[in-house]
Amino acid sequence: MKARVKWVEERTFVGESASGHKLVLGTAFGPEGKTPGPSPMELVLIGTGGCSAYDVVHILEKGREAVEDCVVELDADRAEANPKVFTRIHMHFVVKGRALSHDKVKRAIELSIEKYCSASAMMAKTAVITHDFEVIETAK
Repeated sequence: MKARVKWVEERTFVGESASGHKLVLGTAFGPEGKTPGPSPMELVLIGTGGCSAYDVVHILEKGREAVEDCVVELDADRAEANPKVFTRIHMHFVVKGRALSHDKVKRAIELSIEKYCSASAMMAKTAVITHDFEVIETAK
């Protein structure tokens, strides 16, 4: 896997993936505290949620569950001292679909966090990762 990050100005950078996708990232600067994009650590947290959400949807679809939406709300703490690694990450999954099995949703989330999600595995080296979920029934 390859990627490239280029400094643009002040605290603004553009990251580009090997697949050609670009995104602006940076931290607050200037008198207004302007933020050009998410910080690198926000992207790490978002990536962790994205990795797990991808797994959950994939597992549920393979199990022939009628999943229609999956949202992961993340709440995290970081260490006070450098390096300011994540020390706690809580993942709240909101899974919507038709006649979803509560047990299958629970199992899909557990499999993702404990077995398949590479980002969760890396974050678990420094952070306590917890999770909960809710299943929302949609109209048939």
